[in-house]
Amino acid sequence: MIPVAEFKQFTEQQPAFKVLKPWWDVLAEYLTVAMLMIGVFGCTLQVTQDKIICLPNHEPQENLSDAPCQQLLPRRSPEQMGALQEVKGLKNNLDLQQYSFINQLCYETALHWYAKYFPYLVVIHTLIFMVCTSFWFKFPGTSSKIEHFISILGKCFDSPWTTRALSEVSGENQKGPAAAGRASATIVATAGAAPGKAGEGEKEKVLAEPEKVVTEPPVVTLLDKKEGEQAKALFEKVKKFRVHVEEGDILYTMYIRQTVLKVCKFLAILVYNLVYVEKISFLVACRVETSEVTGYASFCCNHTKAHLFSKLAFCYISFVCIYGLTCIYTLYWLFHRPLKEYSFRSVREETGMGDIPDVKNDFAFMLHLIDQYDSLYSKRFAVFLSEVSESRLKQLNLNHEWTPEKLRQKLQRNAAGRLELALCMLPGLPDTIFELSEVESLRLEAICDITFPPGLSQLVHLQELSLLHSPTRLPFSLQVFLRDHLKVMRVKCEELREVPLWVFGLRGLEELHLEGLFPQELARAATLESLRELKQLKVLSLRSNAGKVPASVTDVAGHLQRLSLHNDGARLVALNSLKKLAALRELELVACGLERIPHAVFSLGALQELDLKDNHLRSIEEILSFQHCRKLVTLRLWHNQIAYVPEHVRKLRSLEQLYLSYNKLETLPSQLGLCSGLRLLDVSHNGLHSLPPEVGLLQNLQHLALSYNALEALPDELFFCRKLRTLLLGDNQLSQLSPHVGALRALSRLELKGNRLEALPEELGNCGGLKKAGLLVEDTLYQGLPAEVRDKMEEE
Repeated sequence: MIPVAEFKQFTEQQPAFKVLKPWWDVLAEYLTVAMLMIGVFGCTLQVTQDKIICLPNHEPQENLSDAPCQQLLPRRSPEQMGALQEVKGLKNNLDLQQYSFINQLCYETALHWYAKYFPYLVVIHTLIFMVCTSFWFKFPGTSSKIEHFISILGKCFDSPWTTRALSEVSGENQKGPAAAGRASATIVATAGAAPGKAGEGEKEKVLAEPEKVVTEPPVVTLLDKKEGEQAKALFEKVKKFRVHVEEGDILYTMYIRQTVLKVCKFLAILVYNLVYVEKISFLVACRVETSEVTGYASFCCNHTKAHLFSKLAFCYISFVCIYGLTCIYTLYWLFHRPLKEYSFRSVREETGMGDIPDVKNDFAFMLHLIDQYDSLYSKRFAVFLSEVSESRLKQLNLNHEWTPEKLRQKLQRNAAGRLELALCMLPGLPDTIFELSEVESLRLEAICDITFPPGLSQLVHLQELSLLHSPTRLPFSLQVFLRDHLKVMRVKCEELREVPLWVFGLRGLEELHLEGLFPQELARAATLESLRELKQLKVLSLRSNAGKVPASVTDVAGHLQRLSLHNDGARLVALNSLKKLAALRELELVACGLERIPHAVFSLGALQELDLKDNHLRSIEEILSFQHCRKLVTLRLWHNQIAYVPEHVRKLRSLEQLYLSYNKLETLPSQLGLCSGLRLLDVSHNGLHSLPPEVGLLQNLQHLALSYNALEALPDELFFCRKLRTLLLGDNQLSQLSPHVGALRALSRLELKGNRLEALPEELGNCGGLKKAGLLVEDTLYQGLPAEVRDKMEEE
């Protein structure tokens, strides 16, 4: 006999799957168990007890027909019945084997198939119902999604972050802690007004207690770092699962198909059971050709379990009807509303998380099923669909990771001497930053979607802010704070149109550094936001691909002192607007594709420094016009293709610094010696073979860079420059160093590496400011100096 426990495999599911079982599926499950018990009970009786008992009919052969046994039984009068009461029974002259043979034969031929196989049919139909109910839990295409969903749902439900997020939202929806405290105090005071007179001290104590309860932080707000990381992983799982499940509707389709199949099965079972249930009868007439074996051809048989089977059949039909009604209701539920769409509107209204998105397809269908079990599941699950909730979690994890102590360790002085905090590639902005009130410069790089909180106003010493590839939103209330405190602003982004508009409203700004590209279609126009609000702007730096100087630069022409345009090789064509910058002192035109020195530059009467680095300058004949820039002291023409310096360079008598490195110079004009004000001359990385003796006329020269040239000798007149402090001669072809070098008493740095020197003159010892650290030469040459010279250089 098969025990009932063996049938568990047809309905056995993971206990967690119960959340996807609405009440009608649960009811149907209990009904199938009841129907299965009916079938198993009937099968047990069928196997363990006699199925049918037959007796021969004593009527003559010619009187036999297919009439039921009641009609074949002889009708006797009461007198005959009374006379026969003494008769013990008719003798059939059949032995036990013949009776057994007749019973089996009549059971197979005379008993209706429904009466014979009823319990087996019940078991088979019930198993089909069980398979239909649980098929979508077993089918590979659906079971994997269901298992994944149940796993994520359980973790979301039990996550401490869910409780934390919902409690914070509910706290925000309340009127405030003060109102809550007053309400609690009223309740306690009412409860404390018990019968009898209480002392004044007791009343005060009772009223004071609620304040402690309100101000005390609840336990649910505590979330350690490990729980925060787990919640963060859950957000990622929910995102990926949502994308995966919303692509199709296989779960919805499978559930509809199995429900339709159950309804069709129910109708078929109900119809044929109602038709054949009357075939289960107690007496069965059996006519078989066995007269040669038994002497009888007609028998009257008793179906021993007919009465019980008929009762079980009616019970079974009743259960099937109830089961069918649940299936029909399921179809109604499936089609009377759009189950492939799920709205979290009620959850949004209740929790205040307005960004929870609606879902569709299989994701929506599973959430509808969850609501039939317990709507609290979908409410807690919705927390992990909210971007606001995710951002709060990221913020909490950031605050755990970046404590004030850890942030203070990153503080250091920047080039401007300000105490700077630099943060790079963080998922957000830690709130703990705003506890460091001593910060003067804040540098944020590759941090996405920054929204400055009100705590920014705690950085009372903040003067410099750098946003490098960090899109930022600033509440209006904080714009006034930055307007009053910020002096330096740096913004770097992919395109200049991504620069936040509030940057151009910082009236107290003194330096603005922008880096980004114009779109190709707008590069020629080079339109930049108006700078009219920047009344105190003194420094403007723009690194882009502009085709001309932005027209808005003239908005600050009256007070702009330094302008830097770095064009990354793109050609800057229109420069006439530079003439309006009358107050400009420093101008940088770097990598602007210039082939000539712009004429607009010569109109800048206040110009003191000009940098034309990394352009395509070949000729600088226009250098004569610099005599109109009477205040020009620094001229940087490095990293170009200049082949010669014109003779009228002598006109630049006020020039103090001249940078001509990384060019193609082979000679220097003798008239260069007439630039009497020159203090720094850098002609390194050229092709110079010699120096004009007139270089000795540069009596104010303090820094001379001649490295990476082809110099074979130095004129003795060079050593008349007694103020020289730095002389760089490395990587040339010098074979000897003149003993006159000892006349350079102020020399503190001398570079000689990479030459053909065989020895150093001992007169180096006369250079009182030259120490070993300032002498860059091969060790062999240094060791060749007299010991007293070396000792003098090594003295502290």
